[in-house]
This record gives sequence, structure tokens and C-alpha cells, in this order.
Amino acid sequence: MRMFVAALYTALALGANAAMAEDVASLRTGDMKKLALHEAPVGIAPVELLTMEDAPASLTDYRGKWVVLNFWATWCAPCRAEMPSLARLQADMPGLVVLPVATGRNEPAAIRRFYDEAGLSNLPTLRDPKSALSRQMGVMGLPVTVILNPEGEEVARLIGDAEWDSDSAKAVLSALTANH
Repeated sequence: MRMFVAALYTALALGANAAMAEDVASLRTGDMKKLALHEAPVGIAPVELLTMEDAPASLTDYRGKWVVLNFWATWCAPCRAEMPSLARLQADMPGLVVLPVATGRNEPAAIRRFYDEAGLSNLPTLRDPKSALSRQMGVMGLPVTVILNPEGEEVARLIGDAEWDSDSAKAVLSALTANH
């Protein structure tokens, strides 16, 4: 009986994910056409990250919240170009966590200098200095943005830069968060 209930629940969840993906897909215009919606959420193994002050951090610290996880680097021109739109998204949708993760060799001083130059005061930054998280998640180039559900699972991915504060991006993110 337990196996039947588990199978039924899984089938219902997959059906709900497929219906949600269709609803969200219809909202994608502009840069959001690059957003790949997963048929089923993808789990992420815990990897230790660092704060700007070298304290340990983890994506598990954000469980219970929708997360727009952005992999970037200070030397990446498209990353730098899209970062202000991520900051505006955070201001426009405070129920989300917009979480940039500086991947690879990114000195904290260079990150702070870029944040100051770009006027980014509302975004946290975690660091992945050995690229452990980005490797585990299959990030091959930058920028890459991953949408995580409150369980910490990946539900969508966009490769390349995007205007994250566009009407389409906000509509997609609103639909994703409303369906959970």
C-alpha cells in the first residue's frame, strides 16, 4: 500500500510539474525564452561555500525560500552587465532571494569594488573559490542562473545573461512561486 501511495504521489507531482511548466512556458518572452524548465526538480548535494568574510555558508541556509542563484565572476563582462538587473529584481520581488555566487578566483576586494562601482547594495554574495558547486551543478560557462524551489531543488536554468527585472522574468518567477 505504501508503494502505491508513493507511486500515486510521484505521478501527481510529475503531472503537476508538467502543467506548471506549460503555464510558465507560455509567459516566457525575450531573454526568458532561454529559461529551461525541468520536468521534475533536481536535487543538489550540499557544498560548502564562503561568505565575503570567509565564513562557511551553504545553499541549505536558504531552504524554505525561492532562490535565484546566479553563477558569475568579476572578470565576466556579461555577468557584470546583468548584475544590476538582478539587484532590481531583488528590490522588485523581496519574497525571492537573489543570490550571486562568485565562482572561481574572485578576490573579495574585487567583488566589493565591483559592487561599489555598480551601486549594488541589496545583494549578498557567496563565493565558490574552488568551483565545487559550479562543477557539481554542471556550470560550464558564465553567467548561469538557476532557480531553486523552497526545498533547495533546481527547477529551472538559464544559460547566459538576461534582464532579470523584465516583465517576462517577473511574470515567470511569480508563476513559479505561486504554484508551490
